[in-house]
This record gives sequence, C-alpha cells and structure tokens, in this order.
Amino acid sequence: MATSFERYQKRRLISSYFSVVISIFLVLLLVGALGLFVVNTKKVADHFKEQIAMSVYFKESAKKIEINQLEKSLALSDYSKSTNFVSKEIAAKSYSEQIGEDFMNFIGENPLQSSLDVYFEADYVSEDKIAEIANNLSKKNFVDDVVYDQPLIALLDKNIQKISFWILISSIILTFIAVLLINSSIRLSVYSKRFTIKTMQMVGATKGFIRRPFIWKSIRLGIIGSLLAVAGLAVLMYYLNKNFPDLNLLADKVLLGAVFGGVVLLGIIITWISTFFATQRFLNLKTDELYY
Repeated sequence: MATSFERYQKRRLISSYFSVVISIFLVLLLVGALGLFVVNTKKVADHFKEQIAMSVYFKESAKKIEINQLEKSLALSDYSKSTNFVSKEIAAKSYSEQIGEDFMNFIGENPLQSSLDVYFEADYVSEDKIAEIANNLSKKNFVDDVVYDQPLIALLDKNIQKISFWILISSIILTFIAVLLINSSIRLSVYSKRFTIKTMQMVGATKGFIRRPFIWKSIRLGIIGSLLAVAGLAVLMYYLNKNFPDLNLLADKVLLGAVFGGVVLLGIIITWISTFFATQRFLNLKTDELYY
C-alpha cells in the first residue's frame, strides 16, 4: 500500500512540475515573441518606408546625358536607397500588359514619359524631407513633374507612432499577466507541499533552510521552461526570416541574444520571487490554517 501511495505521490509531483514548466514555457514564449516584435518594429517600419517611390518625369526635350547625371547624383545622395530608370518604351509596354492590349495601335504614338523612380532611405521618409527633395528636383529645367504619394507618407508616420505606442502598452500588460500566471503555477506547486514545510519548521528548521530547496527547484523549472521558450522563438524567427528575407530579421545577433537572454532571466527572476513569497506565506501560517 505504501509503495502504491508513493508512486501516486510521485506521479502527482511530476504532473505538478510538468504543469509549471508548460505554464512558464507558454507565457515566456508569448512575452518573447512580443519582445522580438518590439525590437524589430523599427526594422519592419523601415522596410515599408523604403517601398515608397518618388517618380521624376522628364520632358521630351530632356537630354540623355542630363538624365544620366541626375540618376548618378541621386544614387550617390544620402537620402537615396536605389533608383530605377523607366524609358517611355518600357512604360508603354508595361501599361499595355496591364490593360491587356496595345493602346498605341489606337493612339498612333506613345504619350507616356520617361521617368526615374527614386526609393529613399527610411530615415528620410517624412513629409517635410520628401517635399523638400521633390521641390529641388522640380526646379530642374528638364524635369516635367515630380510625383509621390504624400497622403500615404503622412498616414504611414501616423500609424507607426500609434502602433509603437500600443505595442509598448501591450508589452507591459502581457508581462504583468506573465508574472501572475507563473506566480499562480508556482504557488499551486508549493501549496501541495505546505504540510512538509510546516513539519520541517516544527522540527526546528530555519525559514531560509526550508525555502532554499523550493527556490532552487523552481529556478531549475524556470530555466527549463525559458529554454523551451527560447527554442520556440528561434524556430519562429527562422520561419519569419525564411518567408520575409527582405526584413533580414537574423542580422542583428546581439539584439536577438539580448531578447533570448532576457527571456531566460525573466523566467529565473519570476520563479525565484514567486517561490520566495509562496513559501513565506505557508511558513507564516499556523498549523490549523493549513487546511483552508
């Protein structure tokens, strides 16, 4: 009978430890994923900013050497990420493919203009800076018009600020929830040992001596759960980087290491603090209060 009871207790103990590890793993995985999203917010925002193009349309009288010089000067400028010249012939061919027929058969000539698409470095994508660049380009006598999506730039800046704010708020809330969930799991684990804690105390063991094995056990469980979370985050980052290579999410190894290390450290700190206060609570209870 005693052997059967011991096996039952052992299974309960393993089940309790398993639930603690799973709780830590799931919570820290969510926190870590949000942390990775926070640190990569600027990178994602920069990626979208760098997709915005300004189109410089040239007059029919524009000389090839003038266009080439402008393209070279823009390519060497600090604000330009890349340039792409589109001749009027290429523009006509592209437009014909879009509408599904050769429109020049009806018109008899090509009304489109040669243009130069300019893509900017993310730091220069703002209403004021692009407006200034567009104004300088439009002053050139061989430039007919400069076109860019001004409302999109304004909307992008506004939405990035909103998203950054709500991500920060979500991070704080989720971290708080993570602490509560892990704390609850740890307290349930310690609760199952409350009679053992009180027995050790009654035979003269000090509070520090009683707390120590519980804290070390919880820290080990926290490390296991956090390492599982780090493994899950590594798989997630690999998948995202594979499907969105332009974002280059794995480039900053130091930043990734800081997030992964933060997840492990968070798991250790939360389990240590939760176990300390959980054991302290039962150490301060009277014997007859253990049944409630």
